[in-house]
Amino acid sequence: MYHDLQINRLRALVTVVDVGGFRRAAEVLHVTQPAVSQQIRQLGSLVKGPIFLSTGRELKLSAQGEELLGYARRIVALNDEAVDRFVPQSGKVRLAIGIGDQLAEALPEILALLAKGMPHAQVSVRTGLSESLESQVAAGRLDLALLLQPRPQLTAGTSHELGRLRMDWFGRPVHSDGAALPLTLFTEPCSLRGRIVDAFNASDMPWRVGYEGAELIGLRAAAKAGLGVACLVANGDELWGLPRTERELPEPPGPVPVTMAISPGAASPGFTRVAKRALQNALHGYPFAE
Repeated sequence: MYHDLQINRLRALVTVVDVGGFRRAAEVLHVTQPAVSQQIRQLGSLVKGPIFLSTGRELKLSAQGEELLGYARRIVALNDEAVDRFVPQSGKVRLAIGIGDQLAEALPEILALLAKGMPHAQVSVRTGLSESLESQVAAGRLDLALLLQPRPQLTAGTSHELGRLRMDWFGRPVHSDGAALPLTLFTEPCSLRGRIVDAFNASDMPWRVGYEGAELIGLRAAAKAGLGVACLVANGDELWGLPRTERELPEPPGPVPVTMAISPGAASPGFTRVAKRALQNALHGYPFAE
Protein backbone atom coordinates (compact mmCIF):
# COMPACT_ATOMS: atom_id res chain seq x y z
CA MET A 1 0.00 0.00 0.00
CA TYR A 2 1.35 3.41 -0.97
CA HIS A 3 1.00 6.64 0.99
CA ASP A 4 0.97 9.98 -0.85
CA LEU A 5 3.09 12.59 0.89
CA GLN A 6 1.30 15.91 1.29
CA ILE A 7 3.38 18.75 -0.12
CA ASN A 8 2.08 21.20 2.50
CA ARG A 9 3.39 18.99 5.32
CA LEU A 10 6.81 18.66 3.71
CA ARG A 11 6.90 22.40 3.01
CA ALA A 12 6.06 23.04 6.67
CA LEU A 13 9.03 20.90 7.74
CA VAL A 14 11.42 22.65 5.36
CA THR A 15 10.17 26.08 6.43
CA VAL A 16 10.38 25.34 10.18
CA VAL A 17 14.01 24.27 9.78
CA ASP A 18 14.94 27.16 7.46
CA VAL A 19 13.43 29.95 9.56
CA GLY A 20 14.25 28.35 12.90
CA GLY A 21 10.88 27.96 14.57
CA PHE A 22 7.20 27.09 14.36
CA ARG A 23 5.91 30.62 14.88
CA ARG A 24 8.08 32.10 12.13
CA ALA A 25 7.19 29.24 9.81
CA ALA A 26 3.48 29.93 10.39
CA GLU A 27 4.02 33.58 9.41
CA VAL A 28 5.91 32.63 6.25
CA LEU A 29 3.31 30.04 5.25
CA HIS A 30 0.35 32.29 6.20
CA VAL A 31 -1.19 29.66 8.49
CA THR A 32 -1.61 29.36 12.24
CA GLN A 33 1.11 27.97 14.48
CA PRO A 34 -1.15 25.07 15.61
CA ALA A 35 -1.60 24.17 11.92
CA VAL A 36 2.17 23.93 11.45
CA SER A 37 2.47 21.84 14.63
CA GLN A 38 -0.22 19.46 13.38
CA GLN A 39 1.53 19.03 10.00
CA ILE A 40 4.77 18.12 11.77
CA ARG A 41 2.92 15.62 14.02
CA GLN A 42 1.37 14.04 10.91
CA LEU A 43 4.86 13.60 9.45
CA GLY A 44 5.88 11.98 12.75
CA SER A 45 3.18 9.35 12.29
CA LEU A 46 4.67 8.62 8.85
CA VAL A 47 8.19 7.94 10.17
CA LYS A 48 6.87 6.25 13.34
CA GLY A 49 8.73 8.63 15.61
CA PRO A 50 9.32 12.27 16.47
CA ILE A 51 10.55 14.68 13.79
CA PHE A 52 12.21 16.97 16.33
CA LEU A 53 14.00 15.93 19.51
CA SER A 54 13.86 19.52 20.72
CA THR A 55 11.63 22.41 19.67
CA GLY A 56 12.99 25.01 22.07
CA ARG A 57 15.19 27.95 21.16
CA GLU A 58 17.38 25.63 19.11
CA LEU A 59 15.58 23.07 16.98
CA LYS A 60 17.10 19.60 16.96
CA LEU A 61 15.96 17.08 14.37
CA SER A 62 15.77 13.39 15.12
CA ALA A 63 17.59 10.93 12.89
CA GLN A 64 14.30 10.18 11.09
CA GLY A 65 13.64 13.93 10.83
CA GLU A 66 17.05 14.58 9.25
CA GLU A 67 16.47 11.86 6.67
CA LEU A 68 12.94 13.04 5.90
CA LEU A 69 14.15 16.65 5.56
CA GLY A 70 16.43 15.61 2.68
CA TYR A 71 13.50 14.05 0.83
CA ALA A 72 11.27 17.02 1.69
CA ARG A 73 13.67 19.55 0.17
CA ARG A 74 13.92 17.60 -3.07
CA ILE A 75 10.17 16.96 -3.36
CA VAL A 76 9.22 20.57 -2.60
CA ALA A 77 11.81 21.88 -5.08
CA LEU A 78 10.58 19.53 -7.82
CA ASN A 79 6.97 20.47 -7.09
CA ASP A 80 7.79 24.18 -7.36
CA GLU A 81 9.76 23.62 -10.57
CA ALA A 82 6.82 21.80 -12.18
CA VAL A 83 4.31 24.43 -11.06
CA ASP A 84 6.54 27.24 -12.31
CA ARG A 85 6.86 25.47 -15.67
CA PHE A 86 3.15 25.03 -16.27
CA VAL A 87 1.62 27.81 -14.17
CA PRO A 88 3.67 30.99 -14.73
CA GLN A 89 3.71 33.65 -12.04
CA SER A 90 1.02 36.30 -12.15
CA GLY A 91 1.59 38.74 -14.99
CA LYS A 92 3.86 36.37 -16.93
CA VAL A 93 3.23 34.38 -20.08
CA ARG A 94 5.04 31.26 -21.27
CA LEU A 95 6.68 31.38 -24.68
CA ALA A 96 8.10 28.23 -26.25
CA ILE A 97 10.20 28.90 -29.35
CA GLY A 98 12.12 26.71 -31.78
CA ILE A 99 15.15 27.69 -33.86
CA GLY A 100 16.36 25.74 -36.89
CA ASP A 101 19.89 24.69 -36.01
CA GLN A 102 21.56 26.52 -38.93
CA LEU A 103 20.01 29.75 -37.60
CA ALA A 104 20.85 29.20 -33.94
CA GLU A 105 23.81 31.62 -34.02
CA ALA A 106 21.19 34.40 -33.96
CA LEU A 107 19.59 33.01 -30.79
CA PRO A 108 21.21 35.41 -28.26
CA GLU A 109 20.00 38.43 -30.21
CA ILE A 110 16.58 36.87 -30.79
CA LEU A 111 16.13 36.35 -27.06
CA ALA A 112 17.33 39.87 -26.26
CA LEU A 113 14.92 41.43 -28.74
CA LEU A 114 12.01 39.28 -27.57
CA ALA A 115 12.78 40.29 -23.99
CA LYS A 116 12.45 43.93 -25.00
CA GLY A 117 9.18 43.36 -26.81
CA MET A 118 7.75 40.90 -24.25
CA PRO A 119 9.45 41.72 -20.93
CA HIS A 120 7.15 39.46 -18.86
CA ALA A 121 7.55 36.32 -20.98
CA GLN A 122 8.96 33.11 -19.52
CA VAL A 123 10.89 31.67 -22.49
CA SER A 124 11.97 28.12 -23.32
CA VAL A 125 13.96 27.20 -26.46
CA ARG A 126 14.36 24.10 -28.61
CA THR A 127 16.74 23.73 -31.53
CA GLY A 128 16.89 21.07 -34.21
CA LEU A 129 15.91 20.28 -37.76
CA SER A 130 13.27 22.63 -39.14
CA GLU A 131 10.96 19.79 -40.15
CA SER A 132 10.74 18.57 -36.55
CA LEU A 133 10.19 22.05 -35.16
CA GLU A 134 7.54 22.80 -37.76
CA SER A 135 5.44 19.80 -36.68
CA GLN A 136 5.72 20.94 -33.05
CA VAL A 137 4.38 24.38 -34.01
CA ALA A 138 1.45 22.82 -35.87
CA ALA A 139 0.68 20.65 -32.81
CA GLY A 140 0.82 23.66 -30.48
CA ARG A 141 3.89 22.43 -28.53
CA LEU A 142 5.83 25.47 -29.77
CA ASP A 143 4.39 28.98 -30.02
CA LEU A 144 6.94 30.23 -32.52
CA ALA A 145 9.66 28.74 -34.71
CA LEU A 146 12.31 30.10 -37.06
CA LEU A 147 12.70 27.59 -39.87
CA LEU A 148 15.07 27.06 -42.78
CA GLN A 149 13.65 24.75 -45.42
CA PRO A 150 12.79 24.78 -49.13
CA ARG A 151 9.15 23.66 -48.80
CA PRO A 152 7.34 24.74 -45.61
CA GLN A 153 4.59 22.24 -44.80
CA LEU A 154 2.78 24.09 -42.01
CA THR A 155 -0.90 23.20 -42.15
CA ALA A 156 -2.06 24.98 -38.98
CA GLY A 157 -1.22 28.43 -37.66
CA THR A 158 0.50 31.20 -39.57
CA SER A 159 3.77 31.35 -41.51
CA HIS A 160 5.68 34.37 -42.81
CA GLU A 161 8.67 34.22 -45.14
CA LEU A 162 11.42 36.52 -43.84
CA GLY A 163 13.75 36.18 -46.82
CA ARG A 164 15.89 33.61 -48.60
CA LEU A 165 19.38 32.49 -47.64
CA ARG A 166 22.17 31.65 -50.04
CA MET A 167 23.71 28.20 -49.56
CA ASP A 168 27.19 26.91 -50.40
CA TRP A 169 29.38 23.81 -50.26
CA PHE A 170 31.82 23.18 -47.39
CA GLY A 171 34.38 20.47 -46.72
CA ARG A 172 37.41 19.15 -48.60
CA PRO A 173 37.29 15.35 -48.53
CA VAL A 174 40.01 13.31 -50.19
CA HIS A 175 38.49 12.48 -53.55
CA SER A 176 40.07 11.11 -56.70
CA ASP A 177 38.74 11.88 -60.18
CA GLY A 178 36.01 9.48 -61.21
CA ALA A 179 35.31 8.28 -57.67
CA ALA A 180 31.98 8.94 -55.97
CA LEU A 181 32.07 12.22 -54.02
CA PRO A 182 31.22 11.71 -50.31
CA LEU A 183 28.43 13.94 -48.96
CA THR A 184 27.53 14.79 -45.37
CA LEU A 185 23.74 14.86 -45.06
CA PHE A 186 21.07 15.39 -42.44
CA THR A 187 18.97 12.32 -41.75
CA GLU A 188 15.41 12.09 -43.06
CA PRO A 189 13.00 13.79 -42.88
CA CYS A 190 14.93 16.78 -44.26
CA SER A 191 13.74 18.71 -47.30
CA LEU A 192 17.19 20.28 -47.81
CA ARG A 193 18.68 16.79 -48.09
CA GLY A 194 16.23 16.04 -50.91
CA ARG A 195 17.30 19.17 -52.76
CA ILE A 196 20.99 18.26 -52.39
CA VAL A 197 20.40 14.75 -53.71
CA ASP A 198 18.35 16.13 -56.61
CA ALA A 199 21.18 18.52 -57.54
CA PHE A 200 23.74 15.71 -57.74
CA ASN A 201 21.40 13.29 -59.50
CA ALA A 202 20.79 15.95 -62.16
CA SER A 203 24.55 16.28 -62.73
CA ASP A 204 27.05 13.79 -64.11
CA MET A 205 28.96 13.63 -60.82
CA PRO A 206 28.72 10.32 -58.90
CA TRP A 207 28.19 10.64 -55.15
CA ARG A 208 27.79 8.59 -52.00
CA VAL A 209 26.85 9.22 -48.38
CA GLY A 210 30.00 9.82 -46.36
CA TYR A 211 28.21 10.86 -43.17
CA GLU A 212 24.64 11.40 -42.03
CA GLY A 213 23.26 12.65 -38.74
CA ALA A 214 20.36 14.55 -37.22
CA GLU A 215 22.40 17.32 -35.55
CA LEU A 216 24.26 20.23 -37.09
CA ILE A 217 27.20 19.89 -34.72
CA GLY A 218 27.89 16.39 -36.06
CA LEU A 219 27.53 17.50 -39.67
CA ARG A 220 29.97 20.38 -39.14
CA ALA A 221 32.46 18.07 -37.45
CA ALA A 222 32.21 15.60 -40.35
CA ALA A 223 32.82 18.36 -42.90
CA LYS A 224 35.83 19.65 -40.94
CA ALA A 225 37.21 16.12 -40.62
CA GLY A 226 37.02 15.57 -44.38
CA LEU A 227 34.28 12.93 -44.32
CA GLY A 228 32.31 14.67 -47.03
CA VAL A 229 30.91 17.85 -48.55
CA ALA A 230 28.10 19.65 -46.71
CA CYS A 231 25.59 22.15 -48.06
CA LEU A 232 25.06 24.84 -45.42
CA VAL A 233 24.31 28.57 -45.20
CA ALA A 234 26.77 30.46 -47.39
CA ASN A 235 28.68 32.08 -44.50
CA GLY A 236 29.42 28.76 -42.79
CA ASP A 237 33.14 29.61 -42.93
CA GLU A 238 32.52 32.75 -40.83
CA LEU A 239 30.01 31.15 -38.47
CA TRP A 240 31.75 27.84 -37.77
CA GLY A 241 35.20 27.97 -39.40
CA LEU A 242 34.30 25.46 -42.13
CA PRO A 243 36.58 25.13 -45.18
CA ARG A 244 34.89 26.02 -48.47
CA THR A 245 34.90 23.29 -51.09
CA GLU A 246 37.44 24.12 -53.79
CA ARG A 247 36.38 21.72 -56.52
CA GLU A 248 33.65 22.45 -59.06
CA LEU A 249 30.28 21.07 -57.93
CA PRO A 250 26.65 21.41 -59.01
CA GLU A 251 24.93 24.68 -58.13
CA PRO A 252 23.92 24.51 -54.45
CA PRO A 253 20.19 24.48 -53.64
CA GLY A 254 18.62 27.77 -52.90
CA PRO A 255 18.23 30.45 -52.03
CA VAL A 256 16.33 28.67 -49.24
CA PRO A 257 13.37 30.37 -47.53
CA VAL A 258 13.61 31.43 -43.90
CA THR A 259 10.14 31.13 -42.38
CA MET A 260 8.60 32.33 -39.14
CA ALA A 261 5.90 29.86 -38.10
CA ILE A 262 3.40 30.68 -35.35
CA SER A 263 1.06 28.18 -33.72
CA PRO A 264 -2.73 28.69 -33.94
CA GLY A 265 -2.96 29.57 -30.26
CA ALA A 266 -0.31 32.29 -30.39
CA ALA A 267 -1.09 33.96 -33.72
CA SER A 268 -2.35 37.32 -32.43
CA PRO A 269 -1.50 40.49 -34.41
CA GLY A 270 0.51 41.97 -31.53
CA PHE A 271 2.60 38.86 -30.94
CA THR A 272 3.17 38.33 -34.67
CA ARG A 273 4.39 41.90 -35.07
CA VAL A 274 6.83 41.72 -32.14
CA ALA A 275 8.14 38.28 -33.14
CA LYS A 276 8.62 39.17 -36.81
CA ARG A 277 10.53 42.33 -35.98
CA ALA A 278 12.77 40.50 -33.49
CA LEU A 279 13.60 37.67 -35.90
CA GLN A 280 14.28 39.96 -38.86
CA ASN A 281 16.60 42.17 -36.83
CA ALA A 282 18.46 39.22 -35.30
CA LEU A 283 19.20 37.64 -38.70
CA HIS A 284 21.08 40.61 -40.14
CA GLY A 285 24.39 38.67 -40.12
CA TYR A 286 23.09 35.88 -42.37
CA PRO A 287 23.65 35.79 -46.17
CA PHE A 288 20.24 36.75 -47.54
CA ALA A 289 19.83 36.86 -51.30
CA GLU A 290 18.97 40.28 -52.66
